[in-house]
Amino acid sequence: MVCLLIAIISSYKLLAVPDLKPGDIAPFESIAAKDALVIDSAALQQKRSDLIPLTSVQVIDQKESQKLLKELVYQLKELELLATNDADRIGPVNLTRLERKWLAKQSIEKRASWSREIIEVAEKMLSQGLIKTLAQDQLKSSAYLQLSSLKGSQSESKTIGSKLIANTFNGKSNLRHDSNRSQQLLEELITKQGIPKIEVKKGDLITRKGETINQKRYDVLDYFGLINRRAKPIEWFWSFTEAFLSCLILLMVMRRDKPSLKPKHALLALGLLLIAQLSKDWFGAAISPLQILVPPTLLLSQGIGTASALGWLAIGSLLWPVPVSGIGEGRLIIAALTASLVAFQGGRMRSRAQLLQIAVLLPVSALLLEWILIRNKISPSDSAWGRLAPNSEALITEALVLGAMLMITILLLPILESTFGLLTRARLLELADQERPLLRKLSKEAPGTFEHTLMICSLAEEGARSIGADTDLVRTGGLYHDIGKLHAPNWFIENQEEGKNPHDELNDPYKSAEILQAHVDEGLRMAKRYRLPTAIADFIPEHQGTLKMGFFLQKAKEVEPSASEKNFRYKGPIPQTQETAILMLADGCEASLRALNLNSNEKEADATIRKIVESRETDGQLINSGLSKAEIELIINSFINVWKRMRHRRIKYPIYTKKPLFTS
Repeated sequence: MVCLLIAIISSYKLLAVPDLKPGDIAPFESIAAKDALVIDSAALQQKRSDLIPLTSVQVIDQKESQKLLKELVYQLKELELLATNDADRIGPVNLTRLERKWLAKQSIEKRASWSREIIEVAEKMLSQGLIKTLAQDQLKSSAYLQLSSLKGSQSESKTIGSKLIANTFNGKSNLRHDSNRSQQLLEELITKQGIPKIEVKKGDLITRKGETINQKRYDVLDYFGLINRRAKPIEWFWSFTEAFLSCLILLMVMRRDKPSLKPKHALLALGLLLIAQLSKDWFGAAISPLQILVPPTLLLSQGIGTASALGWLAIGSLLWPVPVSGIGEGRLIIAALTASLVAFQGGRMRSRAQLLQIAVLLPVSALLLEWILIRNKISPSDSAWGRLAPNSEALITEALVLGAMLMITILLLPILESTFGLLTRARLLELADQERPLLRKLSKEAPGTFEHTLMICSLAEEGARSIGADTDLVRTGGLYHDIGKLHAPNWFIENQEEGKNPHDELNDPYKSAEILQAHVDEGLRMAKRYRLPTAIADFIPEHQGTLKMGFFLQKAKEVEPSASEKNFRYKGPIPQTQETAILMLADGCEASLRALNLNSNEKEADATIRKIVESRETDGQLINSGLSKAEIELIINSFINVWKRMRHRRIKYPIYTKKPLFTS
């Protein structure tokens, strides 16, 4: 799904209509083919904005007029109640003593006639249009004048009527905006004043590749038909396929680099690529390739491997929407070279201090390289490398942002390590510190196991180094591979003293086999409790694989010949990586090599090692490890070299006794 998202984001613009918009980077250089007068849409829009307040046409809203008339009729009914029922009640308007007296004297027929006259006046006023902001006293005066034209009207009838109309219409309007008439008036005014146009001569440069397309350039490009307004399904298909296959190739490269690749690792790499594509699309020319490519490359080289980081960098650069801003394609090349250096060095950095150093030195180096490229004008100024060269301030800002992003990446590394199960060099070296609580506990409570562990680490590390495997991972995994023996140290021979063996007293090979398996199960529980990374915890079951517990199987067959071999095999799994397979071989060879006497020669050591290795191969323990025949030969030779160091002879020095100064 993430691959599909990346492919969609990388290609959707080929389906967008139009394919370019103001603010985009020009993907081509264009020249005017003929003389032309092009409408300046930006200036035209500004003129429209200026004229809109002057061209708002309003018309009478009949629904609102009827609503206001109903309100006036209601107030007249309220006034009728005041005249006929209770002269002291509160009326719809404030009346003077004379007005109340006049109203009380009128007959029902005269009040009805007077009400109709008021409604007729109100209809006339509404037909002329009513605005909300007209003052109440102006409304009252206008109504009074309208009522004065009625024959036989007395002063009180006019004042009461004007009060009713003013009270009803105050703050109200029966006008609405007519968009069609307003638009028509607007167009008439624009035509009268003249439409702003851009004068273009034949041969004029419209836009240069790599430049930002402003509104005027966009208008000219659109006039000459250089803005595509049709979708490009075929080009979109190829772009979509390219991006999707690139993601799959990235996963294959990562799997080749890391045979034990976890789904979370792949998700991290694809997630970073998705973020990069979204950033390119969102920020466009405002973002630098350095800021997009370098931090993820550092993270992946530290957490997964150099080849994976380089694969990610290649895909990220391939999917970059060129031309890029700044110094054109040259800027992308500088970013790719810088990120490549990070990929090679990131996997070798063995401390947080080195990471902090690169976060400071790398932005400065990139800044100097870009500055030299621009100032010395390596290429002609009219080439893609020399166009739109940013000033020194822009380059410094870019370097500071890159440094900040690298710092943030380094700060986030511990969180990402635990979330995605990453193992950086620094993390491995921290775990290999023998002062860590779990290793100190192993050295105190199971000293024989700890000594055995150190010897295995020497063999395994040399074996890993001989074939180019991860020596730091082998060393750290080797230190923790037997931590499960802490649950019952005395049940393992290397921790037993004075020949006491609890298995002899137990005298039950099945129970003894369960105890041996328990050291794997308990080791996994302790790894979880102490939050060891998955790659380290994998050494605990895989160094035993599904090997037979031969000694106890033989004892069981002596009592019960039909004893099942299944009950005397470890649960596995068998080694899934070169590193865990090397540790399995080292674990099997360590005791046998230690048992050789000092007079043994290299040929005997070679035969001993080969016997153990061949037994593991025959038993099918190495089929998933990825070790080739040639690599196994190199591992055997490396074990022999370690054995030579283990068996070196020492001179027996004489012990001198101190003679007394005085004798009796």
